[in-house]
Amino acid sequence: MSALSELIESMSAVERREAIRFLRSPFFNRRTDVIRLFEALCVLPHADREKHWIYVFEKEAFEDQKFRLLQSYLHKLLEKFLVVNHQLEDSVQHQLSLTAIYRARNMHGAFEKSRKLMEKQMEISAFRNEVYHETLYQLDWQKHQLQYRLDPTNVSILRDLSVRADVAFISRRLRLACLLTAHGKVYQSGGTDPDLSWIVSLAEREDYRREPAVEIYRLCYMMLTRPNDESCFTNFKRELLACADRFSTDELHALNIMALNFCVRRINEGQERYNREALDLYKSGLDKGFIFDNGVLSRFAYYNITAAGLQAGELEWVRFFIHEYKNRLEKKYRESLFSFNLARLEYACKNFGYVLELLQYANYRDILLNLSAKTLLIKTYYELDEFDALTSSLDAMRNYIRRKRVIGYHRTNYLNIVRYMEKLISLNPSDRTAVNLFRNSLNSETILSEKTFFLSQAGFHE
Repeated sequence: MSALSELIESMSAVERREAIRFLRSPFFNRRTDVIRLFEALCVLPHADREKHWIYVFEKEAFEDQKFRLLQSYLHKLLEKFLVVNHQLEDSVQHQLSLTAIYRARNMHGAFEKSRKLMEKQMEISAFRNEVYHETLYQLDWQKHQLQYRLDPTNVSILRDLSVRADVAFISRRLRLACLLTAHGKVYQSGGTDPDLSWIVSLAEREDYRREPAVEIYRLCYMMLTRPNDESCFTNFKRELLACADRFSTDELHALNIMALNFCVRRINEGQERYNREALDLYKSGLDKGFIFDNGVLSRFAYYNITAAGLQAGELEWVRFFIHEYKNRLEKKYRESLFSFNLARLEYACKNFGYVLELLQYANYRDILLNLSAKTLLIKTYYELDEFDALTSSLDAMRNYIRRKRVIGYHRTNYLNIVRYMEKLISLNPSDRTAVNLFRNSLNSETILSEKTFFLSQAGFHE
């Protein structure tokens, strides 16, 4: 696929209609062949070049060089369209550019009007992130340039400029440090930052800590670098939930992921209370909207939110969530994820018959989701004392793992689930020696997602 075709394919139907209007504007383009080529690539996206040529030039003989130049010209125009469209959508940058233009043209009245309008827009906006301070820095810089020309002795604005620059820099530097540190923890990539004591010391100054743009990343960095100090997580979570409206969707998403990864590590260490912490973060993401990608809720988030809600014991809220957000899932995953998560809820409610109904009529194409469903199925058969069906399902699950070539952690985990379920079936609860051996074996197992289930069924708890 050519770069031009890839660009057009990435456009939505609305963008294509706007692009046509752009190409028909004589200010940007006066060539009808360019418009025809764009139409051809939209109407006949998979046709060969000769068919596109005929669409544009009809009976004229094909010329390779002419066609290549036409494609190149259209590509450049569409790139310009994307830039112009993006700038028009960003009202703040549009106003900032207009203010700079008025200043450069020495239009003092228009400059002041534009500057005051922009300051009002910035004040009304809830955002107080790095971009907010950077934008005000640029606006004050324009004001300084104009005033300095009128009165070279007036440098009062430079003090405000210095504060804006410091806040934007400290925020940006700590944000990068957080991202690098978090990446190193997840991927064990050795992603550590050099000595940041100097930037942390700056961020801890009272005047900077009053700025959400600095404080949120200072607290995040503390959480990441002092994982054993639970107050660091508590402080970061409190600030994140309290100041969510001060940051962009992308920033909130990244901050939330770092907090959730911290919770996951704690949960994996056996600290179940962090399920509640994770659920609070997920609820904030749903409420503020930053958990969605273009309005779509990922199947992973849907699965994890249900898990956190079940572990936190909020069964009624989980029921609301499963039904309320079903239609926010991608269509191809919607029914399977809905039925599976509903089955997990019904299992927690001990409605085991309904669990079987939900699982037996669902088609799970994703291998790991299929294995999760099979795990839930064998647990349900165990609860119902359906040992013939349970034994058959264990054999089917083992064969499925081998047939699908599940590898690594997941292969070990699910084979362990099969193995320990077989041990549990044959375990004599009156034989305390055998029960203790079973418990000790479970506790020594490092890869077993259902360890809590097996311990509880044997009469023990972690």
